[in-house]
Amino acid sequence: MPAPQDSQPSSTIDAATLPTAASSDPSAASDQIDQLAQFAQEQANATLQDDASKRGTCNIFNVAVRREWGALSQTERKSYIDAVLCLQKKQAKTPSSLIPGAKTRFDDWVGTHIKQTLTIHYTGTFLGWHRYFVWQYEQALRNECGYQGYQPYWDWSKTAVTGLENSPMLDGSDTSMSGNGEYIPGQGNVVLGASTGLPPLYIPPGTGGGCVKSGPFKDMSVNLGPAALDTTNGTSVSNGDGLGYNPRCLKRDLTDYCNQKFANASAVANLILKSKQVADFQLNMQGVPGSGSLGVHGGGHYSMGGDPGRDVFTSPGDPLFYLHHGMIDRTWWIWQQLDRTTRTGPQGVSGTNTFFNQPPSANTTLDNIIDLGYAAGPPIKLGDLMSTTDGPMCYIYL
Repeated sequence: MPAPQDSQPSSTIDAATLPTAASSDPSAASDQIDQLAQFAQEQANATLQDDASKRGTCNIFNVAVRREWGALSQTERKSYIDAVLCLQKKQAKTPSSLIPGAKTRFDDWVGTHIKQTLTIHYTGTFLGWHRYFVWQYEQALRNECGYQGYQPYWDWSKTAVTGLENSPMLDGSDTSMSGNGEYIPGQGNVVLGASTGLPPLYIPPGTGGGCVKSGPFKDMSVNLGPAALDTTNGTSVSNGDGLGYNPRCLKRDLTDYCNQKFANASAVANLILKSKQVADFQLNMQGVPGSGSLGVHGGGHYSMGGDPGRDVFTSPGDPLFYLHHGMIDRTWWIWQQLDRTTRTGPQGVSGTNTFFNQPPSANTTLDNIIDLGYAAGPPIKLGDLMSTTDGPMCYIYL
């Protein structure tokens, strides 16, 4: 468990000295991200200290610190892995009448994501919904499976340099999140957006494609989906609505191309520094359709590849999903701390309640209710999720 934060945090970074534009050099951009992250941590700590007298349970002494996978000790990594495996052995809470294929507590999360996919992507709730989703998953690991740490994240900028299979997160060792899938030769490009009328995006095959062959999750069963698994011919395959029982191996097709092109250090720094309004931030993060960019969100997902990694509905079926969305949340958190008052308030929300407003729906507000169904509760207002330290949550990032 991380040590309590210093009760007298001193600001070492002047906001006036922060970078204003992302460097195109990955090494320099990585340094920029480190500087922005340090500033964000100092801002968060200072806020916790300033508000200590009126704050309830979250304070400078007990705030949790989420860290990058590579910063965890081998013992800490093993503890996290064991908790995930524990969740995969516990019985589901979701009634079979609602999601017949949900057999485990891990499946509860996948099923909830499947059912809500079209109201939590390219919507005003995208960032807040996934923040709550990952936090409640973290709580389940801690409260139901005895995990004493906090949710780690996947720093895409690091794996863009090392290569996915060379990282401690994906090297296939016993203290990794497992490695690549078995190599399948002759795979074609994955074609995205071919049916939309917009310019399609071609994703080259990775270095796997088959069942994950090593590490703690090589024997896990993916029980739900697919619901919209992208294929090499521009279509997608599904097993009905994806909610039926369909046990199969976890497949990955680790694709450095996606990581290096869409989720490198320059892409992360550019997203944080160039986006002045949340509408731009969340759209660029997810990728503008037809633009040729997956954004860092799609860049991470398609770096995993495979099944369910390439399925927007079923993607939480790969345990790596939660580290990826930990980094999504960290990137948002850093961006918020650069203008905390504005970006955690009403102006920090933009969009409607449906995927690209189809069908047309109301504008998202801080009063929107986020409900994770049988995965976790209780339902909560979006406004209570805008800060990682003001609502029910109490964490920051390194």
